[in-house]
Amino acid sequence: MRKDWLLLVLGVVVSVTCLFAKSIADYDHSVNFGRYHTYSWLGVSVQEPLWQDRVRKAIDNQLTAKGWREVNSGADASISAFGSTRTEQTLETWYGGGFGGGWYHRGWWVGGGPGFATTTVDRTPVGTLHIDIFDAQSKRVIWHGVCSDTLTGNPEKNEKKLEKAVTDVFRKFPPPEKG
Repeated sequence: MRKDWLLLVLGVVVSVTCLFAKSIADYDHSVNFGRYHTYSWLGVSVQEPLWQDRVRKAIDNQLTAKGWREVNSGADASISAFGSTRTEQTLETWYGGGFGGGWYHRGWWVGGGPGFATTTVDRTPVGTLHIDIFDAQSKRVIWHGVCSDTLTGNPEKNEKKLEKAVTDVFRKFPPPEKG
C-alpha cells in the first residue's frame, strides 16, 4: 500500500514538472538563416536585476555554440529577451473518512459511513523567457523562442533550469538553410 502511494506521488510530481517545462520556437520561413553570423543585443528585460546577466550569458552560450559571434556594431541580427514570472495554482482534493471511506450520492453515503474531503492549494512560481531575433537591417522578427519552467527558492537550481530551457529552445536553431 505504501509503495502504491509513493508511486502515485512520484507520478504527480513528474506530471506537474512536465506540465510546466516548455520550449517553443518559431521563425520566418522565408528567411535564409545561412546569411546570419553576427549579432548585437537590443536588451534584456527581467524582473530581477541579477538575472539580466544570467539570461544574456545563457543565450550568448547558445548562439556562440551555433557559430554566431557578438559584435558591438554592424551585426546581421539583433537580440532581445524578456522574462517574467507568474504563479500557477493547483488544487488537490483528497477524499477519506467514514467506515472505509465512500462516495456521497443523492443524500446517501455509498460504500461506508460519512467521510470528508480536504482540498489544498499549491502555488507554484513559473518563469517564462521570450527571446526574439530581428534582422538588423529590416528590423523584422525572424525567430521567436519561448521557454518556461517552474522555479524554486534556490537561485543555483533556477540558473541550471534557465540554462537547460534556453538550450532546449535553441535545439533546432538555426532553422535549415533554404536550398
